[in-house]
Amino acid sequence: MASVTYRNVTKRWGDVEAVKDLSIEIPDGEFLVFVGPSGCGKSTSLRMLAGLEEITEGEILIGDRVVNNVAPKDRDIAMVFQSYALYPHMTVYDNMAFGLRLRRTPKQVIEERVRETAASLGIEQLLDRRPRQLSGGQRQRVALGRAIVREPAVFLLDEPLSNLDAKLRVEARAFISKLHQRLGTTFIYVTHDQTEAMTMGQRIAVLRAGELMQIDTPTNLYDHPNNVFVAGFIGSPAMNFFDNSALTEENGVMHVDTGFFRLEVPQERYDRYRPYLGKKVIFGIRPENIDHPDYQPAGIKPSLTEANVDVVEEMGHEKIVYLEEGGKTFLARMDPRAHVTVGQRTSVVFNMASMQLFDMDTEQAI
Repeated sequence: MASVTYRNVTKRWGDVEAVKDLSIEIPDGEFLVFVGPSGCGKSTSLRMLAGLEEITEGEILIGDRVVNNVAPKDRDIAMVFQSYALYPHMTVYDNMAFGLRLRRTPKQVIEERVRETAASLGIEQLLDRRPRQLSGGQRQRVALGRAIVREPAVFLLDEPLSNLDAKLRVEARAFISKLHQRLGTTFIYVTHDQTEAMTMGQRIAVLRAGELMQIDTPTNLYDHPNNVFVAGFIGSPAMNFFDNSALTEENGVMHVDTGFFRLEVPQERYDRYRPYLGKKVIFGIRPENIDHPDYQPAGIKPSLTEANVDVVEEMGHEKIVYLEEGGKTFLARMDPRAHVTVGQRTSVVFNMASMQLFDMDTEQAI
């Protein structure tokens, strides 16, 4: 097992900077997730660690060793790819044993590791099959097994669940999390799916256009995003944003005015927000913090307004309600018992204890 350090790492292809001055310290045994939209540099960051891409500037360390010029086979890492990359002509057993044989591991040790790993993954009955005889979920477990038998210092997983259907993805997420707990090895996982990131990572590194936007625990990213991008990327459905909102104060009471409605700001935020009085800001609030007044949670700081119901999505355990006011559409996640129908005007409650404000110019959190 080993820690991983990115120290001012940059990757360029000509004039294009795929990764820009990335610095992260990943402690031994942590499960870190790189997340971001396509082209943000997350897979490139992983491939540089694996030795599959050269580093333009900076250093990558595994443990205390700088590995910039170390061959991939000598880095003591194992990688699981989106495509699984299984050898089609080999059995499951031979796929799992292949890396050990290349290292001239004794036959008895290979036998023990492969069968023990297969049993832990629930694929011991598949050892004589070939990849074409397996389902997507089974192939994914074989790919994980091939990595596990090597007993690497670091596991690298590059979107390993992308080819699975929705049900299998949920099962596989839990399986990989349990696997990390059992092995206690450093896991670095790449995904574009923020749900995967939130449910699996102990910490999440959010990337955008090659830059690290924020790295923190899932809870802190959700509750305290550093900027508009992180706030909008983390959470599903995404946070609602009201640009060109204004902070006002009248008779000692502070409001955020979106141009469509005025909402009272919690008093404990006054000192933080007062420098922005009279200035334009971006007001953000998550759909789960907008409720029907008949079913609002206890203990919130409610601010009541009205809006038109545009679309209602019945999810069974909740309703996703598209609301419209003054030409602006925003989403609410309401209690399934809430009586709302398309075309009606309804009262809605904003939980302002969970509001977010961002600077209009920098898009940084206030």
